[in-house]
Amino acid sequence: MRDFRRGPLSKHGKAVVVTGASGGVGRATALAFAARGARVALLARGREGLAAAADEVQRAGGEALVVAVDMADAKAVDDAAQQVVDAFGHIDVWVNNAFAGVFAPFTEITPDEFRRVTEVTYLGYVFGTRAALHHMLPRDKGTVVQVGSALAYRGIPLQSAYCGAKHAIQGFNESLRCELLHTRSSVRTTMVQLPGVNTPQFDWVLNRMPGRARPVAPVYQPEVAARAIVHAAFHGRRREYWVGGSTAATLIVNAVAPGFLDRYLARTAFDSQQDEQLDEQPDEQLDGQRGDGYYGGPGGNLWTPADGPHGRDFGAHGRFDDEAVSDSPQDWVSRNRGRMGAAALVAGGLGAVTAGLRRRDRAA
Repeated sequence: MRDFRRGPLSKHGKAVVVTGASGGVGRATALAFAARGARVALLARGREGLAAAADEVQRAGGEALVVAVDMADAKAVDDAAQQVVDAFGHIDVWVNNAFAGVFAPFTEITPDEFRRVTEVTYLGYVFGTRAALHHMLPRDKGTVVQVGSALAYRGIPLQSAYCGAKHAIQGFNESLRCELLHTRSSVRTTMVQLPGVNTPQFDWVLNRMPGRARPVAPVYQPEVAARAIVHAAFHGRRREYWVGGSTAATLIVNAVAPGFLDRYLARTAFDSQQDEQLDEQPDEQLDGQRGDGYYGGPGGNLWTPADGPHGRDFGAHGRFDDEAVSDSPQDWVSRNRGRMGAAALVAGGLGAVTAGLRRRDRAA
């Protein structure tokens, strides 16, 4: 599927690819790039979500190219990248974001389900990165942004397939980064580690728990993640960015006391990833039974896009708007740590000068 918005695409503005762009963080990220006047290629499976995202990109001031693709299909991903280059001339930024998930104890996930999560969430990043580098390396220019998670460092119960994939992305990205540095390439790769985000994914995933799947609090709006991803795309020399105080706290505690976190999460993380079960199914439910994917039908959205059978667009936000926060002081510090360091040096210098003047006055 190839769909152009605003007619012929201009040669101005960054050429950006966002995978998983039909909803959630990918959707918000595409809009954030569009607000900067970017030409945005939207890659995902869900055609309704892609069409709606393209319209939003246009209204935000960008230009859109829609390519429907399953990121687990390496040949299809290569073809999608070529379509982008045919339309835009090159690729400046590639954002890997597409994923799939299962909420269930490991022993209740079938081998086919585990494989599918791994193929989409891990190999989809590998295939996307390979396709991006194929076009970036000859130009010696471009940035690949891997959208990660605190779960890339800290596994939690009920998400073994997703956590395993995110850990794999972390290792893959570190290896690739070293290779690019070794060859002195100007192509950059960076990773953005996210907290729990208010996206529709929690009603898409295959869920075998008694309650509705939810992110661990605190929950952030997808626009918080999008700001960090856009910043990382234009400041790719940093190896990674942490978004949200909860991400920073989790990674720090895990580094010094992982055994404590094992026991803490064993006690708390089952309940914290479920809303209380409702007496009745939600009015919006269209397929399947509780615990098996509200909008994706049996199997969630593992095998088919959530909007496919129903022609529905879900947007960037999930059902947690009432509790989600729209700003993160920690994210601001992370994005501006260079300024913070400079300010600290200036403050330290002024302090030293002031102390010296005081000592001279006392001596006099």
